[in-house]
Amino acid sequence: MSDLNVVFEDEHLIVIDKPSGLLVHRSWLAKDAREFALQKLRDQIGQHVFPAHRLDRPTSGLLLFAKAADTARALTAEFTERRVEKRYHAVVRGYLADGVLDYPLREELDKIADKFADQDKAAQPAVTVYRCLRQVELPYAVSKKHQTSRYSLMELRPQTGRKHQLRRHMAHLRHPIVGDTHHGDGRHNKFFREHFGCHRLLLAATGLTFQHPHTKQAVALQLPVPQDFLCAFNAVDALDQRLLGGA
Repeated sequence: MSDLNVVFEDEHLIVIDKPSGLLVHRSWLAKDAREFALQKLRDQIGQHVFPAHRLDRPTSGLLLFAKAADTARALTAEFTERRVEKRYHAVVRGYLADGVLDYPLREELDKIADKFADQDKAAQPAVTVYRCLRQVELPYAVSKKHQTSRYSLMELRPQTGRKHQLRRHMAHLRHPIVGDTHHGDGRHNKFFREHFGCHRLLLAATGLTFQHPHTKQAVALQLPVPQDFLCAFNAVDALDQRLLGGA
């Protein structure tokens, strides 16, 4: 894998655009992994770095590291106390309008890693603000119920930080994120693989705003929507252009 794309860097912080499929750090739960963002970034810039938060392995996007342990602790406190603004983009099944979902989530526990965790812990508050940016209808019958298939490009702003919150909230709304192999719809995941060559979770962390722990200035970072998120929408645009050209 090539060098990581650095989005922001100063003497205290560094932010990368983490590729989908790359773990933040080593985990015995993913023994197949051979590369990790933490080690790759350390080797790339020649110094130790400390993750201030995490992204799931299949999620791409903005990932913040500190260059010192005390800076990392200060940033982690910002995330814990919900003073960091996060924005994501996702492609979901179906037509989904704008809204706010306030739906508590029980913690997802791993059978091995969380063997001794409280199995009866109450559901925790979880709030997601979502906004529809684009919608598309494709002339393919992915499910037997419908002759066409619909998808929405969404902007998601989590107000809380529960494990897999966005994936679980979209699934709760019955609009799962395309490419989600755990909470999603396998038929639509297969359709995107076969028709668009898309083998990833269509969820990306595209916005991050926080207070710099040393300068106390606001840092606002943004990434564009990944191009592979637009494959279904571009396919329809291309078809429309061909129809107009032949008219």
